[in-house]
Amino acid sequence: MIDLTKLTTEQRNLKTMNIDVAAPEEICRLINKEDQTVPQTVKKIIPDIARAITVIAGHLRHGGRLFYLGSGTSGRLGVLDAAECPPTFSTDPELVQGLIAGGTPAIFRAQEGAEDSEDMAAFDLQDAELNKLDVVVGISASGRTPYVIGGLKYAQSIGAFTIALTCTENPETVPFAALSLTAVTGPEVIAGSTRMKAGTAQKLILNMLSTGSMILLGKTYGNLMVDVQCTNRKLEERARHIVSTVTGCTPEEAQDYLDASGGNCKAAILIHLTGLPRPQAEKLLAENGGFLRKALEAFHAGREKDE
Repeated sequence: MIDLTKLTTEQRNLKTMNIDVAAPEEICRLINKEDQTVPQTVKKIIPDIARAITVIAGHLRHGGRLFYLGSGTSGRLGVLDAAECPPTFSTDPELVQGLIAGGTPAIFRAQEGAEDSEDMAAFDLQDAELNKLDVVVGISASGRTPYVIGGLKYAQSIGAFTIALTCTENPETVPFAALSLTAVTGPEVIAGSTRMKAGTAQKLILNMLSTGSMILLGKTYGNLMVDVQCTNRKLEERARHIVSTVTGCTPEEAQDYLDASGGNCKAAILIHLTGLPRPQAEKLLAENGGFLRKALEAFHAGREKDE
């Protein structure tokens, strides 16, 4: 028997007790007012999130991968964040992966019983050939989901770094996580509907984990996503805009530099700003860990030295 009375996400919200007789606009205002509490809840654990970002970036830099693990809404949010990394940051699809209880069908249709198996998470991670270089983020609003706990246990047993992302006090994931990110979002607008405030908190934190770690890996220049992948018209236009913004060239010229760089936005910028041919621009980027800013600084430092 599961004692839901101990979970704040399952409590009745005193502010929305009469939502069933509220007018549509009042329903929206009630939901919106509760949603506004979520960023402040996340703000309280920013130091822990920052530590998680540092750990994740360190593991990715040394050959590790990032796995999100969850069921239901939590699992879908992990899958979503993982799926956004390749087009946004030109990462290999294997670098950031989302695993959900029940597998791919559970992304589109609820497979609620799948979350009750600890063993299934271990099997999923074994199939992914999890190793000690990897990081596993177990996502569970309640902090007690068996699938997530099983995955964290397995990851811990082989030496992978474990992080638990939960939304209730005293989560049961604590013993199995090297780092706990606990954003206590409180009672939902509709009791127990953790796709709402808890889900919003999870999305905000996942945004920070992936974006923050990618920034530390040199995937941005200022606040521009210079590792954008040109896989459709919108992204092609975005790449042209980025090259044009950084260099001051026209969109047409930006396209010429992108063509010269094989579609590599960072290399295109470097070719334009330094006059280097593509092989040397790519070499300079590689020597500076893929950081465009560092590559430009190294180029100018070299020119000053020669002068």
